Amino acid sequence: MDAWQTVASLFSGGVVGFVLGLIGGGGSILATPLLLYVVGVAQPHIAIGTGALAVSANAYVNFYTHARRGNVYWRCALVFALVGTLGALGGSSLGKLIDGQQLLLLFGLVMMVVGATMLRPRRERPAGHEITSKRTCLRAGALALLAGAASGFFGIGGGFLIVPALMLATGMSMGNAIGSSLLAVGTFGLATAINYALSGLVDWDMAGLFILGGVLGGLIGTRLSLRWAQRRVLLTRVFAGFVFVVAAYILYRSGSALPH
Repeated sequence: MDAWQTVASLFSGGVVGFVLGLIGGGGSILATPLLLYVVGVAQPHIAIGTGALAVSANAYVNFYTHARRGNVYWRCALVFALVGTLGALGGSSLGKLIDGQQLLLLFGLVMMVVGATMLRPRRERPAGHEITSKRTCLRAGALALLAGAASGFFGIGGGFLIVPALMLATGMSMGNAIGSSLLAVGTFGLATAINYALSGLVDWDMAGLFILGGVLGGLIGTRLSLRWAQRRVLLTRVFAGFVFVVAAYILYRSGSALPH
């Protein structure tokens, strides 16, 4: 790894961590494109495996913060993480078999979906219902398989899927869903990274730098989120627009690289 890749890895990790700290999700979707187009990783599968490990570490750090603040419903969080990991292992195994450029093309399309999802307002159920009942946790487990499979296949944190899935299945508030989802994001990412590492598709040095940058960026983003709490909707919409731009670039690059 040369000097530029070292700096770029720290910077790219900082960007992902900053966004996660600032708006509470969505930043992990940038890990793969940053590793490919900023850091300069040549192989899409190595970018996905390395990014999954970095996203996992950053998610666990943020999860610890939310857990200390009491924002985690442990029963549903554990069910979602454990069941969804099976989906993540299956999805990541399938992803390794897909041609890198074709996988990137699909990844670009998923980014478009992520951007659209971030623009939609999330509705919360009124208070007065039981969130961690056996029924709601089983419902969350069923949705976890789908979210985990998508997370593993694309090597993303999957928070954009997990947060609304938890809210739909249990009716918990968005704040609790974000806190509870981070356990699943970290676990899905770890399962994906281990699967890719077994095939030699993780750059460990780069992942370490990405994680370090993510921790520093996350601290800055979290501090600013407290100051800009009332602007979070605006910040999310601006970031969604940025996701659309990056997605369009990925679609252009990957589409041009496919054989005609």
